[in-house]
Amino acid sequence: MRIDSIKNGIVIDHIPAGKAMQLYNMLGLDALECPVAVLKNVYSYKLGKKDIIKIDSDKEFDMDLISFVCPRATVCIIRDEKVVEKKQISLPQTITDILTCKNPRCITTTEQGIHQIFRLTSPETGEYRCIYCDTQAK
Repeated sequence: MRIDSIKNGIVIDHIPAGKAMQLYNMLGLDALECPVAVLKNVYSYKLGKKDIIKIDSDKEFDMDLISFVCPRATVCIIRDEKVVEKKQISLPQTITDILTCKNPRCITTTEQGIHQIFRLTSPETGEYRCIYCDTQAK
């Protein structure tokens, strides 16, 4: 299999095996006009198997979304076919409009136009809670 190098874009590496398509859909990569490569179940010395997404575009992506779905992923920024920056990401302290509060009495479910904001309450377990009603995200 041959995957060409990226001129300018990003590579999301160390995605847990089987999570690449979820991330692909959540980032809306199907709407891009540029080349996007999704590699699934690639051999990894550290993980056994991993997924990789290569995007040949200068478009900015939501790093909080990437870190929420794949907190141990790495994001490499490519310029002129060279890695200029490698970001180790971790769970964000707050996430906005990624999760939906399940509490039917929460202000976010009764009022329109209010952002769904969750804060990280347990980095060990990845638990998030709604900032308005303190309901745990599922």
